[in-house]
Parts: sequence; structure tokens; C-alpha cells
Amino acid sequence: MTTVSRAYVSRLAGLPVFDPNGDRVGKVRDVVVALRVGTAAPRVLGLVVEVVARRRIFVPMGRVTTLDPASVVLSSGTLSLKRFEQRRGETLVLGELLDRRVQLLESDRPAAVVDAGIEQTRTGDWVLSRLAVQEPGRLGRRGQLHQVAWDEVGGLGLPQTGQGAETLIATYRELNAADLAHALQDLPVTRRQEVAEALDDERLADVLGELPEADQIAILGTLVESRAADVLEVMDPDDAADLLAELSHVDRDRLLELMEPDEADPVRRLLQYTEDTAGGIMTSEPVVLAPDGTIAEALARVREPELTPALASQVYVCRPPSATPTGRYLGLAHTQRLLREPPSSLVSGVLDDLEPLRPEAPLAEVTRYFATYNLVAAPVVDDQGRLVGAVSVDDVLDHLLPEDWRERARRG
Repeated sequence: MTTVSRAYVSRLAGLPVFDPNGDRVGKVRDVVVALRVGTAAPRVLGLVVEVVARRRIFVPMGRVTTLDPASVVLSSGTLSLKRFEQRRGETLVLGELLDRRVQLLESDRPAAVVDAGIEQTRTGDWVLSRLAVQEPGRLGRRGQLHQVAWDEVGGLGLPQTGQGAETLIATYRELNAADLAHALQDLPVTRRQEVAEALDDERLADVLGELPEADQIAILGTLVESRAADVLEVMDPDDAADLLAELSHVDRDRLLELMEPDEADPVRRLLQYTEDTAGGIMTSEPVVLAPDGTIAEALARVREPELTPALASQVYVCRPPSATPTGRYLGLAHTQRLLREPPSSLVSGVLDDLEPLRPEAPLAEVTRYFATYNLVAAPVVDDQGRLVGAVSVDDVLDHLLPEDWRERARRG
């Protein structure tokens, strides 16, 4: 199997999609991109995959671990089966870009798009970097075919001016979530709502996690309930629980009912814990491996792009099941230690038997624990010896700092 870093979209159409266990999920039907201002190459957001009963779902590009000429393989984790709905600012390559009329900038001749090439950058992101375009033919003959870079044609990028939300979002495309959150806070309320509605679910979820609670609630309240539930699903469970905890019981229960059960259940469990305890600030989705897993498997898991650096610093070894609450917790393996061991060795042979935190441990105890053992993440285990989550240092800092620390940072 050869993993490629470049592919033409027409060749992806119809490819089978598999999960990490080799089970078939569906097949590729289209590629979703976000156009940018001017001639900047569009960012690839994900794939439209057709599953059972011709239902089409969205799979973020970050979930794609292998792309080869015969198949697409996804990383582990829950796959949302919600029907794909195209958002503002999103463009379907096969459905909307092909056959579009463009202008070849070098010769100033017209042409039509017949295919589009996507490419993985050094940072791991995918962009739509190349186009196959064809000039109009004469006397029934086909015109000349060209392969050109995205910035060698005109007529596809977003305009530099105007008040459409798509243009503003394209301007903000390169900002990290924290900087985009600051930019949103400076916008008028109506404009902020337009931008929030136009952002894709994952991007909006990341931005909400960087906003003060009052702004989170205000933005969530402007969304229709089904969209709000979609955004909560892709948020980290601990962030979603913190946000829902600020809502009324009626609104909270309604949104939890609209979420997929597999996504709502861990959030419900986190809501049971008291705020400012290990259970109240932990995430329920750490990296968990069975004791017969190898060092190579562990290193592959911590490479998953959606993991934060803190959560990627450790692998927790537990008896099945591997989803929290797991089977009996056996210990943790530090990523730095894994890098020094043979890839074929078992991860259970390099465990640190550090005493884990209890869910009811107060914030002061959690802070002392991190300082004592020089950690950036720590396991949380219940009375039955099951791993229920992990606390990361960013969550500890978030609860130690004043409630308005984000607002102070925005003001400089």
C-alpha cells in the first residue's frame, strides 16, 4: 500500500473508505474545500462519503490517515453519521468547481476546469493546489489541456472586497482559534453571528473553546438547535460539558437529546462531577491502549493530528474496553520513553506506576500533583479502578486563572 500526498479529485470519486480495522465505511463522493481571498490555494476541509442507504456524511480531512490509489483509510474515533449539509463558505470540488469557466492568466485565454489536484503540505494540511483546465476547441475538436497551479488562473478566488461572510472568513482562515476568537469579540453582534453561522462545525467548536463563557453562550444561542448540537458534538467533551453547565436544565437536556448518543454520553458523565475537581476539568477522550499493544501502535496513536500536545504526551494502558470508563487501569507510558524503545516491544513493558488522581480530587490537589511529578497530563481513575479520563495542564491553568483572563488578554 502506497500512501500518496497528492491526488486528483476525479480519481478519488468512488474510492472505498475503510476504518482502522479494515471494515468498509462507504465510498468517496466529493471533496469539500474553502475558497480564500485572491489567489491563495483553497484549504481542503474534508470528504463527502456515501454510507448505507445512499446517506452522505462529512469526514474531516484530519481523520484521513492513508490515501492511496485504491482506498482511503480513516483514523480511530467516533464517526458522525449525521447527513452532510453544505455550510456557507464551503465549495464542492466535483459538484461546483468542475466545468467552471476561468481565465488563464499567462495567455489571457478562457478555459474550463476539468479536474482539480489536492496536495498535503508540510504541516499536514491539505490544499487544492493544481487544476487541469481545457481551452475551447475549434471545429468539433477538443481544446488544448493544461495542468496549472491554482494561482495561474483567474475567476475562482473570493473577491477582495464586499461584506459577505465568506470573504471575511477567508481573511481569517490562517488565524489560530485563539486569535480568531479575539477577532470575533471585536465584531458587532450581528456580524459576529454571520461569521459564526458561516464557520464549519469543527472551526466554530475550536473558537468557542477560546471564548469567555458569556460569549460562548451568546453565540450558541444564535444557532438553530440542530446546528448547536452538531457543534457540541465536535467540541472536546470537557469543553462541551463546561458550556452546557452554564445553560438552563431545559436547554441543556434539549441539546443533549439532539446530539448523537455516542457523543452525548461522555458529556453527561462529565456533568455529574463537581466543578474545580479532577472529574470536573478532565477530558474523557485520552489515548488508551490495550496491554498487548506495541510501541509502534502507541506512537501511531499519539501522532493523530486532533490530539493536543498535552494529551499526546502519554498513553494510558487499560484492560478492555478502551473507551472510558475503561477496564482496569494498569498504568501510563510517557511518549518520550516510547521513543527510546524498540517499535515491536509491548507498551505494557514500559509502564509508569504513578498513583492516579481520583475524580473528586480538588483543584488544589490536582495542581500539587502536576507540580510534584512535572507532568502535562495525568490519569483519573474511579473507585473501581477504571480510567474515566485525563486532566491536561491547559485545563488546570484555565481554572487557576481569573475568570476574565481571556478578556484581559484581548485588551492587551
